[in-house]
Amino acid sequence: MSAPKLKLGIPKGSLQEATIKLFEKSGWKIKEHHRNYFPEIDDDEITCSMCRAQEMSRYVESGLMDCGLTGKDWILENQSDVVVVTDLIYSKVSSRPARWVLAVAGDAPYRRPEDLQGKRIATELVGYTKRYFEQAGVKVDVEFSWGATEAKVVEGLADAIVEVTETGTTIKAHGLRIIAEVLVTNTQFIANKEAWADPWKRRKIENIIMMLQGALRAEKLVGLKMNVPASAKDAVLSQLPSLNSPTVSHLLDSDWLSVEIVVSEAVVRDLIPRLKDAGAEGIIEYSLNKVV
Repeated sequence: MSAPKLKLGIPKGSLQEATIKLFEKSGWKIKEHHRNYFPEIDDDEITCSMCRAQEMSRYVESGLMDCGLTGKDWILENQSDVVVVTDLIYSKVSSRPARWVLAVAGDAPYRRPEDLQGKRIATELVGYTKRYFEQAGVKVDVEFSWGATEAKVVEGLADAIVEVTETGTTIKAHGLRIIAEVLVTNTQFIANKEAWADPWKRRKIENIIMMLQGALRAEKLVGLKMNVPASAKDAVLSQLPSLNSPTVSHLLDSDWLSVEIVVSEAVVRDLIPRLKDAGAEGIIEYSLNKVV
């Protein structure tokens, strides 16, 4: 009897590089092959396939893949019946959710979605956009956009667009104005219902997610080590905004302590001078791969 395998879907396209880097930081090396949709992974219990994030939830729902990573937006677009195991907030640009927004020309008279009654909307997110306007009671003509969606309004091919953005920079660069937020989306790890019900596959998925989340959690954290004279212990410890209680141990010279903590990277530039002033010496900052 052959050993069990987990069929894992990797999103091809904008999330591809970020996903492969995240897996590498989590402990799995994925090797892509030119013009090949079946990359290698250094885990005998996993086989990988690549497909567009737009299609991932359909393939996972059908069982062609046991699990995969895709956007919340495409799960809703396809109305796929899958298990959403967890959110994984990462992207090609930043570690924050993306937004699908309704945008119009900067000089257009439209201020609300209701103002677009009878107008033409261009988007790649056709199904969800239709349902959005139907729920609002606004009749519009929603057309699929194959790309360069922002240019559709500029070229007079549409009255408005529904497009995804993280920073809004591209929307503004095309002279467009956002009038509504249609959907907030982020990457999600999804599983086929039968695969999720299988004890071995579920355990494997849970272990993968634990490591992925550990890698994401570590991205904004660093470790600090320092030597502290016993006389300065209280003054130094009072400055420490640690993730948990700091680790404190005696050095060979009992008049000195070794202190180690995990803190947000954002506070380090202000924290280290305060620690020095409080009496800490030999302060070392180091990066973290995972925090589990």
